[in-house]
Amino acid sequence: MSSQLGIWSYGAQVSQPIFTGGALKGNLRFAESQQQQALMSYKQAIQLAFRDVSDALIAYQKYYEVRRAQEDTVQDLSDSVGTSLKRYRGGITTYLEVLDNQRSLFSAQLTLAQDRGNEFQSVVQLYKALGGGWRQ
Repeated sequence: MSSQLGIWSYGAQVSQPIFTGGALKGNLRFAESQQQQALMSYKQAIQLAFRDVSDALIAYQKYYEVRRAQEDTVQDLSDSVGTSLKRYRGGITTYLEVLDNQRSLFSAQLTLAQDRGNEFQSVVQLYKALGGGWRQ
């Protein structure tokens, strides 16, 4: 009787791998698809990172050029205020011209301050896009 039990026990062990063969192939395909999904996610993350850096560089360049142009405008208006003051002191023009030029200069200086803030903000965004950070 024990020999018959051993045969049935051996038969059950041999038959198990035959029936799990499909499951093993399915598990392999599942693992391969997970690997492909992880690879695609990794590639998307890299592309997103490059896009973020590119966008940040473009934004910085734009704000830098805007700030430089506004600095030239402020300098020109500052010279204009000086010229109008000289003209007023020489009796050639009214003080209204001086005030008008000062108002224009003040407005340009406010715009320059905003442009500097935008430029600094774009530097922070570039730093962040490049992976920088800080601890609080």
